[in-house]
Parts: sequence; C-alpha cells; structure tokens
Amino acid sequence: MERLLRLYEVWKGCPAREVERIPGAGSNRTYYRMTDAGGATVIGVVGTSREENEAFFYLSSHFVSCGLPVPDVRAVSEDRMCYLQDDLGRRSLYDALAEGRAGGGCYSEAEKELLRRTMAALPRIQYKGAEGLDFSRCYPLPDMDGQAVLFDLNYFKYCFLKATGLDFHEGRLEADFRQMAADLVGRTERDTFLYRDFQARNVMLDDEGRPHFIDYQGGRRGPVEYDVASFLWQASAHYAPALREELTGVYLEASRPFAEVDAVLFRERLRRFVLFRTLQVLGAYGFRGYFERKPYFLKSIPAAIGNLRGLLEEGACPYPYLYGLLHEMVRLPRFVEERPSASRYDGKGPLVVRVFSFSYRRGIPEDASGNGGGYVFDCRATHNPGRYERYKPLTGLDEPVIRFLEDDGEILQFLERVYQLADAHVARYLERGFTDLMFAFGCTGGRHRSVYSARHLALHLHEKFGIEVRLEHREQGIRETFPARPVRQ
Repeated sequence: MERLLRLYEVWKGCPAREVERIPGAGSNRTYYRMTDAGGATVIGVVGTSREENEAFFYLSSHFVSCGLPVPDVRAVSEDRMCYLQDDLGRRSLYDALAEGRAGGGCYSEAEKELLRRTMAALPRIQYKGAEGLDFSRCYPLPDMDGQAVLFDLNYFKYCFLKATGLDFHEGRLEADFRQMAADLVGRTERDTFLYRDFQARNVMLDDEGRPHFIDYQGGRRGPVEYDVASFLWQASAHYAPALREELTGVYLEASRPFAEVDAVLFRERLRRFVLFRTLQVLGAYGFRGYFERKPYFLKSIPAAIGNLRGLLEEGACPYPYLYGLLHEMVRLPRFVEERPSASRYDGKGPLVVRVFSFSYRRGIPEDASGNGGGYVFDCRATHNPGRYERYKPLTGLDEPVIRFLEDDGEILQFLERVYQLADAHVARYLERGFTDLMFAFGCTGGRHRSVYSARHLALHLHEKFGIEVRLEHREQGIRETFPARPVRQ
C-alpha cells in the first residue's frame, strides 16, 4: 500500500486526497479508488504476480491502440507490482443486473438491453484485439491448446471431484478428458483473443450504459465459443434458455464484420464449451471454496451444480465414462436440491400456488379451494400506464407496458416487498405440508400493473421453489400453468 501511495504521488505530483478500498470477489489483486483534490479518480492496483501484471500492461496498451473500450495504464511502480489504471466507474454489469438475479432470472427489458450491448461488443475484443497481438506475451500460456484444456479438467478432478469422495477410474476418466480436449481445440482456428474470464463482474458500464472491459490478464489465443459459454452460463445469473439463445444470436450477428461464422456449427461447439466451462468453474469453486474457505465461492457451488445437472439432462456430455461419473456426482445428497416432498407430510398432496390478476371493478377473485384464499395486493398506488392513450389497448404482457413500468421503477420496489412476504409464506406452507395458496393482484382495470405483477410473482415462485404455479389473468381470460419440477430423492 505504501508503494502504491508513493506511485500515485509521483504520478500526480501530490498525495491522494482520499483512498477507498474496492471490495473484491475472487481476485488476489487488491484495488483502491484514489481521488485527488479536484475529485478526479484512478484505480490503484496491488498485484501478486509480476508476470501477470506484465501481461495486463501489454494487453491494455495493445487494446487501447486498437480503440477498444479498456482502461489505460497510467503509471507502474519500479518493481512492476503496483500500477494505476483508468477508473471506469462504480457500476459493473453485475451490479446493473441485480434486480434480475434477485428475481430468479426474470430480467427487465432495460437489463436485457445491457446484456445485448455487452454481447455485441465481445467480438471486437476477440477479433480486433487479436490483430497484431503478440500472444507470446500472454500469461500464463500463449494458447488454449489441448494441454491447457487438460490442466483445467484436472483442476476440476483434483480440487472438486476428489473432494466429493466419489471413487472413480483414473485411466477411463483421463481418456474422456483427452477426447474432450481434442474436440475443443482440435480444429485449426484463426487467431482470436480468448478473454477467458468474461463475466458480468468484469464489464463496467459508463453513464450511457456502454460496456467497457477489465481483468483480461489471463487472456490468450483461443476459440471464441469459450467466452460466450463463460458469460451466458454464469451459474448465478440464471439466464433463461430463450434469453441465452437471443444473446447468442446477437453475438453471431456482431461477429459478421470480422469472420464467416457457421451458426449451426458454432452452436454445436458451444455446447461442448459450456460443459467444459462448467467443470472448470467447479474446479475453481472447489479450490477457492473448500480449501481457501471463501464464502462467495461456496455459495456459488449449488448454482453451478444446477447448471451441470441441466447439461446432463440435455445430453450435452457425449463422453460415456465422464457422463456416468457426473450423473452420480450431481445426485450426491449434498448437491440434491432441498425441495420439500409431499410424501413427508402425512400423505398430503404437493403445494399448488394460484396467482391472479384482476380489476377491482369486478371484485376480488373467488377462492375455489375452500381454504380461505391468501393474499390480495393492491397495485393502484403505482404509476398507471392506462392513463396514457398509447398504452390503453395493451396489457402488462406487452413489451411497451413492461418497459414503461420498469423504467418508472415503482412496480419493482412494490414487487421486491411482495417477494419477501411470498417467499416466507411459501416456505412455511411447504414445511407444514399445506396444499393451496393464493395470491391476487388488483388494479383499476386489471390490464397493466396487476397483469405485470401477477406474472412476475408466478415466475419468481416457480423458479425459486420448483412448485406448480397456476397463473390466471382474469380480465383477459388467459391461463398458464408452470408445472412442478420433479423432486430429486
């Protein structure tokens, strides 16, 4: 820290007025926001590896010369362990997506637009950034070759798989690992830059929502599918399959100026990279969580296991021995989703949640279960799109209304409190073995605010608890059922 303060003073000509440590999630580097008397800021970094720092200095200089949106390095200490870089702001893409993550992957249109911008910007750093790049200066390896793939797969084996206590045949597992490595990097690729740690925390947003990239010091020459898999299958993001498909399409379209990409072949290869990236992430989570005991990584393991479980169910693992081993691993008691089963409760049936939207003019929906209903929420205190002519013929299912409500923000604050109450109530009903719960959202006409709220609560409860949710928009005569996910024993 003393070296960093001296570096700043030499570079700026005066001491920093204020130094604020920036919380980090997984990096061993330490970051500080350093402010001068006029309020101008830079980011000070204390690194742990000189070679890694040198790679970052070189890549940053090269990318800046290519006109890419990355931080410029302003000053470096004599021992090359501390440096100052541009401050790209306090708001990361991860922060900007907080509402969607909290809603179990129910992202607003504004959040989706940030994701589209990010995916559209990725090909520039992969293709444009590779032009004239000396890959021999990348760290720790210049290429993602077969050996690098095996390093990561063995990282998973030793730091995660062995920690589970599962018995396995080393030779047969290695054979499948070698085949996977050949499938991933066996083709001759043009020179493209592999970001390697492309995730929402490493994307900073400026005041206009444009993405800028940081923390690419582990990058190297490699296949572009890896970064797409890394970003779209980030375990904690809970991106819906339809959103992943849309964003993949955005990426492919943005790649057209740089390369001829076979979309069908790209998607086939992408599935393999998703499997590989998931195993690699579990290796990192195992080491940083089980061995270093870092809470962030321990909390991330269930979501990554959920991703892996889904991949196995989709047939995304064509390696027989590895498939059997992973199938056995995700069924270990410690990884089985904790979801109450009806069989635990004196023969009572599973919980079904019914969610309604309605107009107060026609009264509150009837409780057909005979259990006395549940909650009725009044949406009329929030801003009403129905007051404006262009929204009157639409409903809360239509994109313009959704955009109006989310940009206004009142409905999001309202639902945040509803979620807290609903989550606690559903959890208690599951514990007690109750079979029916009703939520109803009313507004003036039952078209806009109530429809939006009812659908989002239904999606939230289904995603979080895996229970059957029956959604009815009474005034539109629309019914939709989200079936319960099977309970894994």
